[in-house]
Amino acid sequence: MNTRGIIIILIILSMITIGNSDTKINKSKNKLNYTEKIELNGVNQHISIKGSNPNNPILLVIHGGPGDTSLPMVSKYNKDLENHYTIVVWDQRGAGKSYYKFEENHNLTIDTLVNDAYILSKYLLEKFNQEKLYVTSHSWGSVIGLKLIFNHPEITFAYIGCGQVVNMKTVTKSAYDFVLQKNIETGNRKNVEKIKNIDVSYTSRNWFDDLMFITQEIVKHGGSWYGRTNYNNMIWDFIKSSEYSFYNIYKRQKGCVQAIESFWPELMDINFENMLYFEVPVIFIEGKYDYHVSSKNVEEYYNRIKTEKYLYIFNNSAHFPQWEEYSKYNEIMINLLNKNQ
Repeated sequence: MNTRGIIIILIILSMITIGNSDTKINKSKNKLNYTEKIELNGVNQHISIKGSNPNNPILLVIHGGPGDTSLPMVSKYNKDLENHYTIVVWDQRGAGKSYYKFEENHNLTIDTLVNDAYILSKYLLEKFNQEKLYVTSHSWGSVIGLKLIFNHPEITFAYIGCGQVVNMKTVTKSAYDFVLQKNIETGNRKNVEKIKNIDVSYTSRNWFDDLMFITQEIVKHGGSWYGRTNYNNMIWDFIKSSEYSFYNIYKRQKGCVQAIESFWPELMDINFENMLYFEVPVIFIEGKYDYHVSSKNVEEYYNRIKTEKYLYIFNNSAHFPQWEEYSKYNEIMINLLNKNQ
């Protein structure tokens, strides 16, 4: 099997007919449960809209990755929020149900997706006749989310970041150190030597393979989903979902590969450490044992922010606190609404 095939399988193991609706909501039909494909910056992109009342505040969900769409997970673990929010789950350009093959010499950047998110937000606010919305994002998505609310606080009630990225160079070094130490502890000398030869800046010729190896090791040593050494539960959540077909899952994996290849080099330059003043409340929800995106880095950043802020550390979570301890996450999100009423 070639290297690309192995990479796709590793990603699968590490995670494992859309109609256009009317652009305006019929307020007499309170239950919301439908999908749309809308054009954002010239590209059709998929969104799922769920809720019990179209007058409820909008919650825009920005998934991680790059390319790791999350609709089945949100639908399963965060379903209680549908009684309090209108939940909009967005498959980013080139990801999942929004998959298309990027052109070879494309000029896509992180800010392209930030602008997609802004156009989507404006569309939703007009659609539901509201002035502001809530933004929650995860991991890679937290880069898009934090940039969005920093640039456009006028459309945002509050920001909720899970597995928040602050400084990617710090993030990748922490992940590297975790994997190296775990392999030293287990006496895996072959892996130790392999890890020592990896350029953690991910600029070498084999950077993609190196990144996939480090990611696999984080999962294997419990630094991704607390108490687990694989993503079998997440694989089954996707397979059993009525919202994602096997073809959608296949497109999701293709989207992951191309998104990582396209955006990771730019992502490595992300550093929010000097972004300390926000015009909206920022809330960080972190897993204590997250070794994809170190919660310690987030805590240090949180302590330096000068404006309204909140930090929650989940003691039985790693990289996915919104699903690993979903009841706590859902409660925080519901209480956020009660506080702002």
